[in-house]
Parts: sequence; structure tokens; C-alpha cells
Amino acid sequence: MPDPTDQDIRERAHHLWAQAGKPAGREDEFWHAAEQELRNEDKSDTLRTPDTL
Repeated sequence: MPDPTDQDIRERAHHLWAQAGKPAGREDEFWHAAEQELRNEDKSDTLRTPDTL
């Protein structure tokens, strides 16, 4: 899977923000959390092989 797009990150960050009760002023925190989560999700993909790295 390629790196997550800004749209992927934006959607995930919005979901995390909503789950946290929509706190104001923490946009960067949720953006970084979403980006890290999506990048780590790719690393845990069980279908990865040396050919797909």
C-alpha cells in the first residue's frame, strides 16, 4: 500500500477527533495521530512479502 494520501489522513483524523469529543485547538495532534496510525497499518499488513515492500 502506498503512503496515505492527505485525504486518507484527513478522514481518519476527523474520525479520531469526533471520537474524542471534538475538542477545539488540537488539529495537529489528531492529524499526526491519524498519519502515524495509517502508516503503521501498512506495516502490519499480513499480506506483505519482500516483493511488496
